[in-house]
Amino acid sequence: MIAAQPEDVTVGVVNVAIGGCDIRLFDKDIYEDHDSTYAESWFADQVAYYSGNPYEFLINQAKKIQEDGVIKSILLHQGETNAGDSLWPTYVQKIYDELLEDLSLEAVNVPQLADEVVAVDSSFCAQMNLIINTLPQYIETAHIISSAGLGAMDRVHFDSEGYREFGRRYAAKMLELQTR
Repeated sequence: MIAAQPEDVTVGVVNVAIGGCDIRLFDKDIYEDHDSTYAESWFADQVAYYSGNPYEFLINQAKKIQEDGVIKSILLHQGETNAGDSLWPTYVQKIYDELLEDLSLEAVNVPQLADEVVAVDSSFCAQMNLIINTLPQYIETAHIISSAGLGAMDRVHFDSEGYREFGRRYAAKMLELQTR
């Protein structure tokens, strides 16, 4: 992505990542009901890093970015914890709509890019891709990044090259969208 930009353009990322979380941990209205997916300290520590409210943290960071820059997309890598939950796209839609509202953004200018989960076999997590691929029915500006052919460490996590390739696929989609 950076290589395709003019020298005077900076690409930034606001990274809010909590492994193993239910997507509803990012729902500003009910996040407290979903802040203990796992009882172990590793999960509690991740949530605590964002002062217990990852949505608010994300909004605050994005507002800082808006002081000097422009938000061009919202990327989403999530799904394993919600595997099999057919309501997942509605959860994502609510969060996306609230992000747009709270950051004074318009969907037409800020597409939602979401990627599929590991699809190395017919595992339960891989079945989540059927649900993930319905997201454009809920969010008109959603685009799904395929996980086809990506390597995995196990049935849930991509390997290092898989994650790097995902980065290239996200960049390719954003470059395509910028030229429309």
